Amino acid sequence: MTIVELPYGKTKINIDIPAKNFGQKILPSEPSHLDQESEILKEALLNPTNSKPLKDIVSSSSKIAILVSDATRSCPTEKLLQPLLNLLYEYGIKDHQITIVFGLGLHRKQTIDEMKYIVGNNVYSKIKCIEHDRFKCRYVGTTKIGTPVEVFEEVLDSDTIICTGNIELHYYAGYSGGAKAILPGVSSEKSIISNHKLMIHENATIGNIMSPVRMDMEDAVNFVNVDFLYNVIVDSHKNIVAATAGNVIDAHRKGVSIVDKMYKVEVEPADIVVVSAGGYPKDINLYQAQKALENAKGAVKDGGSIIIVAECTDGFGNTTFEKWNRELKTPEDVITKFNQEFELGGHKAAFVAKLSKRSKLYLSSDLPEMDVKSAFCIPSKSIQEQLNDLLAKNPNAIVHVMPFGGLTLTTPK
Repeated sequence: MTIVELPYGKTKINIDIPAKNFGQKILPSEPSHLDQESEILKEALLNPTNSKPLKDIVSSSSKIAILVSDATRSCPTEKLLQPLLNLLYEYGIKDHQITIVFGLGLHRKQTIDEMKYIVGNNVYSKIKCIEHDRFKCRYVGTTKIGTPVEVFEEVLDSDTIICTGNIELHYYAGYSGGAKAILPGVSSEKSIISNHKLMIHENATIGNIMSPVRMDMEDAVNFVNVDFLYNVIVDSHKNIVAATAGNVIDAHRKGVSIVDKMYKVEVEPADIVVVSAGGYPKDINLYQAQKALENAKGAVKDGGSIIIVAECTDGFGNTTFEKWNRELKTPEDVITKFNQEFELGGHKAAFVAKLSKRSKLYLSSDLPEMDVKSAFCIPSKSIQEQLNDLLAKNPNAIVHVMPFGGLTLTTPK
């Protein structure tokens, strides 16, 4: 037997796979030797890409907005903030001049405990921390594609805007990070929906830096004075392995090249793929865990099976996503509606519906069985039992395992 450990929420689950059936443990190509995270971060901050150094951007009187990710993202924000804040203090900035803005996009509001967890208790207690409000945004321009750029007033009224985040593969924006901190991060609902409608374009795919969604996001920052980007790349164990800082576009591209080397994996498609979203927060809800399904589809044969492991303590995670799944009874119904009318949240229901027509989808989670079925998946409380059942039906099946499906993109050989 081959034993493989899979992240599940904040815990781990082991599965046993017969040696004759075990295909490949699909892992990212991560650095085996890790440098000190503090040194990685400091090096990036002091040597920005195509940008003036931070000391020449801020002044002792600057009102500074630091944009950070919300609870649905796996960015190690607390680690990022300390070296950044230390530099700002060194340049004469005081705590009262800084506002930390959580970019919610269209996500739910966070609890105080979640915000404290993200930035750290010490930072939360001494620096003003607020959530972006998509209903308090101001118009600043229109992108070439026609997206109205409306950004949170608190951000626009700052003297200096510093965008933080992590860069990883994204299923329709190509990659996360960079300009995504502005749009959708701290933009209005109208702006976000206009931008996200571009995901129906055939080039709006994971790992494509020229995704029209990404291009529109980057066009939007032409109307916002983003002074400094500060992004990291984390490995599957949430260690910071690289950082990039400076120009919002060029520094992002530098990070993208690192992500490609680490997380794009070419595989021979198998009969069965067992994929974990990667544990908390990537499996906090089904809305987030769906990304792992998209990443895994290149590793399974047409007609094969995908078993996804995702705790989903927050349920569906999006009211529109949930509504589409509950009200539309067949994959065909969802796909037809998506093609006729775009509604943010419904897009994920459509992506799962399309995949369910190509592969059998099994979901092992804490969701009620009725909810799992409404998302066109087969409920599977025990991953091991489900895998054993599939192997009993096809004793010669080859099984791939993806412990970090939220990070790793598979492409068929």
